[in-house]
Amino acid sequence: MSFEKGEFRAVLGHFASGVVLVTGMDGDHPAGLTCQSFFSLSLDPPLVAMAPGKSSTSWPRASSTEHICVNILAADQEGLALVFATTGADKFDGVGWSPGFNGAPRLHGALAWIEGRIIDVHDAGDHYLVVAHVGAVEMGSGRPLLFYRGGFGSFES
Repeated sequence: MSFEKGEFRAVLGHFASGVVLVTGMDGDHPAGLTCQSFFSLSLDPPLVAMAPGKSSTSWPRASSTEHICVNILAADQEGLALVFATTGADKFDGVGWSPGFNGAPRLHGALAWIEGRIIDVHDAGDHYLVVAHVGAVEMGSGRPLLFYRGGFGSFES
């Protein structure tokens, strides 16, 4: 059995997922990236996992202190997801945020926040599999931003 890389990507695109921005501090500067590969790993102990790409230039900066915040994006934050998915520019320019309990940036207007400390990083092909212990959580309100078949969307009421 064989398949092309593009076909594999297209099939995986049929799995709808939420969109998160993973943020952290790089010295005195906030850093972050868009990550759609995020999931709950364990309730006891409270663990989450994510899979940033190895080619990401933002991931080493966002994870440098091991304290991160997973900002679950609301339906009206597609523009923010696109900005944080790009390489280069100052992603936090004009973005409202405040430090969370662990110091990692909590983005204003997010649907929910999960603060944690990275406890393990595994090599996983062209990505890392990152496990974080959750230290604080908070919920906002609204509808989630979704990613499906290469594009953004949300629930209809």
